[in-house]
Amino acid sequence: MRITLVGSRHFGVTTLEMLRQRGVDIVRVVVADAEDRLAAAARAAGIAVTVQANPRLVVASEIAEATDLIVTAHSHARISKEALAAARLGGIGYHPSLLPRHRGIAAVEWTIREGDPIAGGTVYHLADRMDAGAIAAQEWCFVKKGETARELWERALAPLGQKLLGEVIDYAKIHNVLPGKPQDEQFATKAPSLSD
Repeated sequence: MRITLVGSRHFGVTTLEMLRQRGVDIVRVVVADAEDRLAAAARAAGIAVTVQANPRLVVASEIAEATDLIVTAHSHARISKEALAAARLGGIGYHPSLLPRHRGIAAVEWTIREGDPIAGGTVYHLADRMDAGAIAAQEWCFVKKGETARELWERALAPLGQKLLGEVIDYAKIHNVLPGKPQDEQFATKAPSLSD
């Protein structure tokens, strides 16, 4: 399986490592910042790196030729329709909430702010609307009393993301298709940035 990885930061690096351990062919890494740690890790591994022309949008020309699947890992860019069409299976991303709850950039912070006793993670199909594509895999976890968003992310949600992404990729390798079921819009909530 040929994968183009779009991402950043520590979660992008751990996703790169997880993909390499699964024996997939990472044909390109796409980043918004050439100095990002994911870009450095990809270069060190001998993987081609492309810097997005627009940090908010990944276009088809930034996806490697003959890509089977686009995987996003800590990317805040939208993947264009044309970019998704350039990959045989489209794309998947990880969102640290039980989608459709807490769609948006601050899902973990809103989980804490809302006092949710249960959190979770979702691997979903990338689509036109942010965090709104079909659910490929989902799993929940408890939120500890007094836990901060960062603590919840590091303890449970980031490792859960690696696990779920790996499971969906393994499924796609075996079945040559992505699992998926629509999100139930009646439970959708927004998780906009808290710094605005």
